[in-house]
This record gives sequence, C-alpha cells and structure tokens, in this order.
Amino acid sequence: MRIAVIGGGIAGAMLAHRLHQLAGRADLTVFAGPVGHPADATSASGGMVRGFETAAEECRLAAESLAELRGSAWFRQAGDYREIGSVYLLRPGEDPTALLAHVELLLPGSAEVEPAEAVARRLGLRGLPAGALAVVERRAGYMSPALLRSCVLDQLTATGVRITDAEVLQVTARAGVLLADGGSAAFDLVVVAAGAWTPALLPGVDGLRTKRIQYGVYGLEVPGLGIFADENSGLYGRPHGAGALLLGQATEDWDVIPGQVRPAPQLATRATAAARRFLPAAQHLRAPQRLCASFDCYPASGGLRLRAVPDSPQVFTFTGGSGGAAKTALAASRRAAQRLLGLSPD
Repeated sequence: MRIAVIGGGIAGAMLAHRLHQLAGRADLTVFAGPVGHPADATSASGGMVRGFETAAEECRLAAESLAELRGSAWFRQAGDYREIGSVYLLRPGEDPTALLAHVELLLPGSAEVEPAEAVARRLGLRGLPAGALAVVERRAGYMSPALLRSCVLDQLTATGVRITDAEVLQVTARAGVLLADGGSAAFDLVVVAAGAWTPALLPGVDGLRTKRIQYGVYGLEVPGLGIFADENSGLYGRPHGAGALLLGQATEDWDVIPGQVRPAPQLATRATAAARRFLPAAQHLRAPQRLCASFDCYPASGGLRLRAVPDSPQVFTFTGGSGGAAKTALAASRRAAQRLLGLSPD
C-alpha cells in the first residue's frame, strides 16, 4: 500500500510515526513541506499540554496524550517536556465534573476542582467572576512540538521512510499529488496534514478555515504560576525561561493567508491590557520583548482528527486546532492511523 502524508508539522509527523509502527511494510512518503518555516504553527507553538479540555472528545484525547507523554522517556526527551502544573479557569456555571472522569482514569490524582477565588488568592490573580470554578492539574506542563517533530522525522528517516521537501501544489480526488516542479505521484491513500496550507491543497473542501495565533514574551515572572488558561478573558500563558512569561489571547482573526501573517500590534496591546487586569504583578507591563504571530487550520467543529474528504474515498485530512494541536497529537495520531489501516471500528 502506498501512503502519502502531506505536512511535516507535529500532526503529520506523529501520524507518519503511527503508520510506520502499525504498517511498517507500507510504502510511506512524507511530504514535509514547510518544516522549519519560522511561522508555521508547530514552530511557533507554546506547547502547553494538560489533561483537561472543555469538550468530551478533546478531553479524552488530551488526557490520553499526556499520559503517553509522561509514560515515555523517549517522548519526554524528544519534546523537552517540563512538568509545572496547570490551572484552567472556567466561566461561571460551567461544571467540569463529568469531564474530569477522563482525566482521573488516565492521570490518577492529577486534577481537582477548586473555587476560582481560592486559586486567585493563592496565585495572586484577580478579575475573575464570582462563582467560577478552576481545574487544577498537578501533572501538566509544556513541551516543544518543534523538537518532537524533528526527532520523529529523524527517526523515520533512519528507518527508511521517505521524507521529501518537494512542494505539493494540489491533491486530486483520486489520491494523486501534483508537485510544484511539474511532477506528480499516485498513492493508494493520501492524508493532508498541512495545517493552514490544507485548504489550498484541497480546493472545494468546505469547513476548513485559517486563523491567526499570536502571543508575546514579557519580562515578567509570577512565582507559583504554571501554565494557565482563562476562559473569561481569553488569556493563556506559561513561564518562558527565567524571568519571562509567555502570554497570549484568543483571536477571532479568520481566513488569514499562510506565510503572510505578521505580528499585529493592536492585538498585543489588547493582550497586555488584559494581563494587567488579570495579574497584579503585571501592573507596569508594557510592550512584549518579542511577538510571535502564526496561523493554523480549524475545521467546522472538533479538534485534531482524521476526516474523510467528500467524493474522494482515498483522501483524508488530519488537521484542526491551534499550535499544531500539541495537547492531543499523540492520541489523535494513533486513532487516525488505526482508522486508515482498517484497525478501528470507526
């Protein structure tokens, strides 16, 4: 069986890794594309990983991925994993109890629910609405998706998998791959895992949209604060080395053009203002030391998973979620490979 994976980000690399594990005799080609592009989602990702997510399927995948990451010395080293804990601040009225069953099953004793006001007092946060809850995880942290991607691709190369940087222009309905140099190739299965470049490679496929991602690195240190996400303000962040904090805020900047996204000062100003309201230690915070602007591909619903392309039974997409879907890539790639090879009922 000839299989092509188009895209060499964390999603494409992990999918190729799983396919090679499950079907080592398959003729596997990875079109790595813009690997190393300074703005691709995998290179830019903050790499925050935790077990809790607010959607049931994403929570299962995140908990499963984190459990595998923590249980594998190779994955931990390849991704330079740092375990520093996590706080996820919910909106008032949201009850995470049912979702935490997934986390407890795979990461026993890691997560608990606390009143957000208690977490705010302990960590020195403010501006949280009354009645909100927080999910606190002990076994969470961050890694480098770019390092993990590189290690996985190097390992695949060493075992004979064909990795090429040939530029793909389009994928045909019959699993053909058209190349920028005028060449072409035919496969039995093609999976487009090219992140924000996916819509251009599959023109006419509905439901895929590109979106801006942006964060800044600030000269600020907040003792005791690990990775965090606040649904109320849209802020997220983590420590970024000694004396620095990575801070970002969710954007609604859709349909951006990959490779043409530049840092947006107005978004940085908005995020900085939100940080001042959220972190008392940030009262005198000004412009970030560095801004990182990137982009990713989002499906109409759900996160990173394998999706069939309509009227193209041999073509699939494997994309969805910000930052190369670092939180779910390990588990989602295994399930995608099993489905592609007919080893999964779905």
